[in-house]
Amino acid sequence: MYAAAITGHGVFTPENIITNDELVVAFNAYVDRFNTENAAKIESGEVAAKAHSSAEFIHNASGIENRYVMDKEGVLDPARMYPKLDARADDAPSLMAEMGMKAAKKSLDMAGKSAADVDAILCAASNHERAYPAIAIEIQDLIGAGGFAFDMNVACSSATFGIQAAADMIKSGSIRSALVICPEICSAHLEWRDRDCHFIFGDVATAVLIERAEDTKGPHFQITSTRCATSFSNNIRNNNGFLRRTHDHMDDRRDMQFMQNGRKVFKEVLPLVSKHIADHMTAQNIAADDLKRLWLHQANKTMNDYIGKKVLGRVPENGEQPNILQDYANTSSAGSIIAFSQHSDDMAAGDHGLICSFGAGYSVGSVILRKAG
Repeated sequence: MYAAAITGHGVFTPENIITNDELVVAFNAYVDRFNTENAAKIESGEVAAKAHSSAEFIHNASGIENRYVMDKEGVLDPARMYPKLDARADDAPSLMAEMGMKAAKKSLDMAGKSAADVDAILCAASNHERAYPAIAIEIQDLIGAGGFAFDMNVACSSATFGIQAAADMIKSGSIRSALVICPEICSAHLEWRDRDCHFIFGDVATAVLIERAEDTKGPHFQITSTRCATSFSNNIRNNNGFLRRTHDHMDDRRDMQFMQNGRKVFKEVLPLVSKHIADHMTAQNIAADDLKRLWLHQANKTMNDYIGKKVLGRVPENGEQPNILQDYANTSSAGSIIAFSQHSDDMAAGDHGLICSFGAGYSVGSVILRKAG
């Protein structure tokens, strides 16, 4: 049995930023357009009028201030309200693979390793831009790695589930190293015309390199334990899939994008996640006072503050439970890894931290780390 460790991490951030103010201007222009075009139906009660949004509403509901996106122009066009991403030829790098490659190279550089040192690549994301060939295999080809690669999807929990899968393979001795890559183009599955959720998501790609601890070249985080759990729920759902044409559902349907029952998610997921983390820590004999950092899924500031208080038994001090969603918004599986990447360098040898992601499924995954070296 070998020990597994995170030795490198990287984040690819798109160039385009959409502020809450910019988003509200575009959304409200869309609302005015919709209400004008449907005035007669609204008057008769056949169609409900849409309401304006505001930057204050967005921030109070989520804590989000900005989001990075792969395309800004299409999202902010009131006549469109979704990204415009040009189709690429089959022999050109796909968008997800290109994003993932950039994050992967950063993680390899940090660890002082090359693609030749990578035995496996897991592309763990909430959406994949095609069914096959696997995005992970394309990234494998782009960076020049050997071994094997595959895609996986556990929605917002994909990163922690991917880390567990990679760590287990390393611990068993079947591989020496793996890249877990999370390229998320969440702007493409968001319904930007829905006031309840039009502000939630952003785009990004993250990567972590996991190796046998004995192969590390410098400071690293030993993966002391992982734990994953799932419980079926329809409260977060996206019905888009390859059977869509057979169902004669090729029209512009709301259920072909991200949907959630926010109140039920809040009520059901918070106790599920809090208990999952507490049970995991208890099983590993880690007391709340021993935990130096909580890197949580970046979905909502209120949710994270609640979980942090539940886990620690008090209001988290500044830096103990860092949030990055004010800058990145919800980036699905990548959010907790961004938080880890940006808020882990200051930890001392022997310090414990915990990465936790949660979301559709329901699903929740946690990874307990100990700083070493």
